[in-house]
Amino acid sequence: MRTAAIALIVMTTLSAAPASAISRYQSLGKDCAAVQQVIAGERAVILRYPSRDGRIVLYDRYVSDSDQCGISGYAARTYVPTRDNPLCPVYNCKPSSVFNPH
Repeated sequence: MRTAAIALIVMTTLSAAPASAISRYQSLGKDCAAVQQVIAGERAVILRYPSRDGRIVLYDRYVSDSDQCGISGYAARTYVPTRDNPLCPVYNCKPSSVFNPH
């Protein structure tokens, strides 16, 4: 019994991966190619940018592919403003469902 408990503690400790911080960027501080390159390199980032009327800051998590969305999500194309392109194509996670399978 004691051996099983020790083995369980060791397995739990070894399987706990360290949490990695997600990088945050201002999308208007980079051109479109740089934003896409950062996302591809880091696989997931937070991008911040002003709303259309400029009153509030919007942000979301953008990903390189559906592998970053978990088992119940998928990467959907969306657009963010960048220094050189008001509609830079990127991906963010959307939930899958019976009505919207992906």
